[in-house]
Amino acid sequence: MRLWSLHPALLDRQGLTACWREALLAQAVLLDRTKGFTRHPQLDRFRAQPEPVVAIAAYLHALRDEAARRGYRYDPARVHLPDDARTRGVGRMSVTSGQMELELAHLLTKLAERSPERHRWVAAVGRASPHPLFVVVPGDVERWERAS
Repeated sequence: MRLWSLHPALLDRQGLTACWREALLAQAVLLDRTKGFTRHPQLDRFRAQPEPVVAIAAYLHALRDEAARRGYRYDPARVHLPDDARTRGVGRMSVTSGQMELELAHLLTKLAERSPERHRWVAAVGRASPHPLFVVVPGDVERWERAS
């Protein structure tokens, strides 16, 4: 499971779609609707929020917004909570600068293999902007990270 801390605009089509599916799975875990992935470390940061389901809904709505911007149709009905004042008003979550750097390097490796044009664009951007739900704080790679 990869719930990117990076802004969805940096992801290629495959990455955006995979993130959408994995975030839907994360939502199912947080709603106690599945027995799989319940201990996945990527969920720790959502579980630490006062309202984890609201936080994952906000995360999903930002992915859907990016998909819509690109002309893709992700079904908003699959998100447990609507895109409204509650999900738009959820507090931003922190992510460390070290985590952002690791994720950018990880993404660039993936893009080099499957989306060379997107790789060039992301490399030219040169910095890891965060998903709208996150704010970057100084620090090393997050404890929950399991990337190799």
